[in-house]
Amino acid sequence: MAAKRDYYEVLGVSKTSTPDEIKQQYRKLALKFHPDRNKSSEAAEHFKEISEAYAVISDPEKKQIYDQHGHAGVDGRYSTDDIFQGAQGGGFDSIFESIFGRGGGGFGFNQQQRGSDILYQTSVTLEDVLHGKKMEISLQKQIQCDICNGSGAKLGTNKKTCTTCNGQGQVRQTRNMEFASFVTAAPCSACRGQGSIIETPCNECKGQGKKKGTKIVTFDIPPGIDSGDYTVPDEGNEIPDGVNGDLIIRVRVRPHSKFNRDGKDIFYDHDISMIDAALGCEITVPTLEGTEKIKVDSGSQPNTIIKLKGKGVPHINSRGKGDQFVRIVVNVPKKLNKHQKNLLDEFRKVSD
Repeated sequence: MAAKRDYYEVLGVSKTSTPDEIKQQYRKLALKFHPDRNKSSEAAEHFKEISEAYAVISDPEKKQIYDQHGHAGVDGRYSTDDIFQGAQGGGFDSIFESIFGRGGGGFGFNQQQRGSDILYQTSVTLEDVLHGKKMEISLQKQIQCDICNGSGAKLGTNKKTCTTCNGQGQVRQTRNMEFASFVTAAPCSACRGQGSIIETPCNECKGQGKKKGTKIVTFDIPPGIDSGDYTVPDEGNEIPDGVNGDLIIRVRVRPHSKFNRDGKDIFYDHDISMIDAALGCEITVPTLEGTEKIKVDSGSQPNTIIKLKGKGVPHINSRGKGDQFVRIVVNVPKKLNKHQKNLLDEFRKVSD
């Protein structure tokens, strides 16, 4: 018989791990190796191994004995039944219920189904980022059948409760292991997990309760939006007696011909001559809301930055706006006529 592995090694935790960390790690491993989810030949044995390890080190008294004496101390004091005794109420039951649902094993076939999400792609301008934008789109998607009101049954008829599963949508089997009883569930083959049977389907939707249709959907692009995915809840594909999917709006902010954006700030380059940079001048620059006059001080150097406070864009879901930064680009002429050269040469002489 192979020697038992260290319980901490089995769970992948340390002696200093907190109870919550140990519980979280066991939950992760139980989800991975539970025999009803993992069909490999070693899954059941490994599941038993991690469960035994958790039963010991999640119990303060057993953990103390194990830390002092190892497997010899635990095995010499507790039988297999004793190891698991008392662990279910405070540990296993709550974990199995959170993983598999009440009863320890079911996968929730009678839970509400959810419609699939729909992806819609659009682009907006930087001006839209400033002000926001109301969108109205015509969306092709699955909608509830208006003939049978989503029942799937022909008008004037009703669904019949499935007699195989008594309307539960699943059939259950109980499996006893050394430390717990697991109730496993599988979808009912008679009603395909629906809990009911349609004997006379709706002619319009063929018993599906839904059909392909068009819906006009309106939503707001909020100020300050950036490129990315945004969710419009419940506007995805519809599903009878279930939860609608979501509409995922994939937004791309189009590049601007004049401005660059960084978060809520925008940047603009403005060219001036070296004469204007030396003597100073007044310039008019564009903003997202019009134009703005600003003063360039005499002696301004290339790449001087002038800030226009509050002329940027909002940050999504917050107050206030960013700033606009104007970078002064000083143009040095590549060609000069003779008169210009003489003037600059004279300027150089008096500047020495």
